[in-house]
Amino acid sequence: MFHPAHVLLSAMVTASIFELHTKKRKFIEMLLIGLLGSIGISTLSDSLIPYIGEILLGMHIHVHEHASFAERVHIGFIEEWQIVIPAAIAGVLIAYYWPKTKFPHAGHVLLSTWASSFHIIMAMDGHLSLWKALGSFVFLFLAVWLPCCFSDIVFPLLFVKSEGNLSHAHHYNSKNRAATVRKR
Repeated sequence: MFHPAHVLLSAMVTASIFELHTKKRKFIEMLLIGLLGSIGISTLSDSLIPYIGEILLGMHIHVHEHASFAERVHIGFIEEWQIVIPAAIAGVLIAYYWPKTKFPHAGHVLLSTWASSFHIIMAMDGHLSLWKALGSFVFLFLAVWLPCCFSDIVFPLLFVKSEGNLSHAHHYNSKNRAATVRKR
């Protein structure tokens, strides 16, 4: 539940940042950036980094003995693609018509924290030591802070073409956006 919601908000923020900082509205480009930025980086945040932490902390991972890598790591877009991919597409569509970043970013970070936490909690097997608690906190910080800030801020801006005199993002408001849209 948390991973698809995380993907939805991540796609919304990633696509919104791209939309708000690009001159031309290209839906396909926005869709691809939103999908890659949300699904790829959310998988890193919610699955891969917590899994690495679980292994390094010696936590028990509940799977059958012949489980594939995707089953051991719980990769959402493979295990539950029919939920995760539509969530990402919905996030991009929302951003296309309503590009907002502040609330979706806060929600994205919160849901990422929950998704990563539950991945780690599933591996604790009811045994919590001080070592596992402190180690889990470090991996939770790495799983949330780095990927979420990268996907919300850095990743979409990598695809924005600079034209030399871009206005500072904090001064860009809905009135300026409406005027820009009318000029197109």
